Amino acid sequence: MIRLLIADDHAMVRRGLQVFLATQPDIEMVGEAANGEETLERVVHLKPDVVLMDLNMPVLNGIDTTARLKKEQPHIKVIVLTSFVDYDHVLPAIRAGARGYLLKDIEPEELVAAIRRVFQGMVELHPDAAGLLMTHVTLPEGAESSSGPGRQEEAVQELDKLTRREQEVLQLIASGMNNREISEALYITEKTVKTHVSHLLDKLGVADRTQAAIYALKHGIV
Repeated sequence: MIRLLIADDHAMVRRGLQVFLATQPDIEMVGEAANGEETLERVVHLKPDVVLMDLNMPVLNGIDTTARLKKEQPHIKVIVLTSFVDYDHVLPAIRAGARGYLLKDIEPEELVAAIRRVFQGMVELHPDAAGLLMTHVTLPEGAESSSGPGRQEEAVQELDKLTRREQEVLQLIASGMNNREISEALYITEKTVKTHVSHLLDKLGVADRTQAAIYALKHGIV
């Protein structure tokens, strides 16, 4: 069962999501929250696996809430569900640790499929959000101006630290595979995959698989 919590300041949105998602045999609706502070309080007791997170909420917004969850409850996967798809929302949400970025006009069946994939370890991005992300990470001007001189050389050095197998695992992470799928693709155990993932995250200096995937996209390892 996937334990799900909905964080949105609009009661009608929460109710509409609950009505549909409660019909799914593998999803258990464990609770809801109307702002970020409520979300942080309730996840402690309700222990969801996945949080559907609105971005524009009172008291504490969705981006700051996601960042707090990533720090305090790193096992919880956040899927942003919003009406906004622009740099000011997409990039901060991904940097905060969101595993998915979807729009509220998504078809119900697609939302359920996305929840299942994120629960399994994949990254889910609306095409427009993915386009913004790709544009951001592939623009030399932005990359160089924000990271300073020498950053490109540093990136090459970081990649050189990875073993051949770790580079293969990184490529498959960027393609959206979870550990089980990577183990099947490379004919190694899931335990070995987890070890490779841990090592490559440490060598690249990134916090999680989402950041690793972004890193791989930025440096053409896909």
